[in-house]
Amino acid sequence: MSSTRAPRRQAGTRTRFDVETFLASAGVARRVVEFATRAVIFSQGDPANAVMYIQNGGVQLSVISKSGKQAIVATLGARDFFGEGALAGQTVRIGTAAATAASTILVIGKAEMARVLHEQRAFSDRFIANMLARNLRIEADLVDQLFNSSEKRLARTLLLLARYGRQEEPHHPLPKVSQEALAEMVGTTRSRVNFFMNKFRKLGFIDYNGGLTVHPALLSVVLHD
Repeated sequence: MSSTRAPRRQAGTRTRFDVETFLASAGVARRVVEFATRAVIFSQGDPANAVMYIQNGGVQLSVISKSGKQAIVATLGARDFFGEGALAGQTVRIGTAAATAASTILVIGKAEMARVLHEQRAFSDRFIANMLARNLRIEADLVDQLFNSSEKRLARTLLLLARYGRQEEPHHPLPKVSQEALAEMVGTTRSRVNFFMNKFRKLGFIDYNGGLTVHPALLSVVLHD
């Protein structure tokens, strides 16, 4: 019986598992859906029957309370999964997902996603790593809310939106984010966000040139005691 061997890597080299290439080549049943800016991908209460992967663009996850108050839970970008609650026994969506920019989303049915995770170790490892990173960020967000000032929380939020720390991604203007949305994410008022954004701009930490550009120097605000 013939077999196909994977190319041997040279010692000391690392190959990043490419989720998109795998999904396109491994016979995974999926749909590719385009969403315009602010389009709703799924709403709170919709059936939880698929997992999504952001090919490009951005997604904001939010929850609305019974009294009608909205809270932003997370802002995601390219190469992030979301909607994974479908794999954990959720029958309906507990929040709403909306595009923060023109986005291309891969939609994978719950049963198909479970099959691929069971059969494909490399894909499973990548998915688990993504979920663990999300959990670590949620824990960091909680600590941030409990112990840090609104100025530090805003700086950290901007760095996260800019995908700071992903060395393979160049710095480029962010999709438009309103100060009201930033205030919700940070847990402060729009006037405070406006004050700090002006301060960051004057210090050269951010620029408004065809969009919001966040410079790595903004990290000094997060690290400063």
